[in-house]
Amino acid sequence: MTNLTISLDENLVKQARIKAIQEGTSLSAKVREMLSAYVRQDIPTVPLVIPKLPVSKARGGMLPGIDPSSNRSLYDAMDAGTELNNLS
Repeated sequence: MTNLTISLDENLVKQARIKAIQEGTSLSAKVREMLSAYVRQDIPTVPLVIPKLPVSKARGGMLPGIDPSSNRSLYDAMDAGTELNNLS
């Protein structure tokens, strides 16, 4: 068997280890299982849905307060987009 080093969020790994223990297996076994399924393409693909960013109807472009160079600002705008669309 080959060892593989990957970088993962520490909290995600802790949660995954706990879940694997609860299922009576190991995290390594679950990763092997998922990689095998991936190679066999047994895992159904989920279509990517890209939400629309809210835009100003007055002049076009993004609404004031949205910084296009900030991921956090864009994510917040996408979350607020559904609220803004309901106001129209």
